[in-house]
Amino acid sequence: MLIFSVFETLTDQQVTMELKNNLLITGVLKSVDQFLNTHLDSINVLGEARHPHMMVVQNCFIHGSVVSYVQLLAEHVDTQLLKDATQREVAAQGKW
Repeated sequence: MLIFSVFETLTDQQVTMELKNNLLITGVLKSVDQFLNTHLDSINVLGEARHPHMMVVQNCFIHGSVVSYVQLLAEHVDTQLLKDATQREVAAQGKW
């Protein structure tokens, strides 16, 4: 699974996750599994007025099904490697 592989390479990098309830959480990605469940450390929550209970949380587990978007820093993603892997996956499926 290509997306899972990309997230595995981003371990110990800062990511921002937007959840389906419009909560934005920025933190250091510590782990991810095949269902894209993630564990973040050193989190910072945007929108503290709407979610004051999250201001004291230092780390969190996010279920993959509640994530809308993941924002990554461009310098942490090897776009050439991602492009090559995508082409190999499509070729292996016989759709290229």
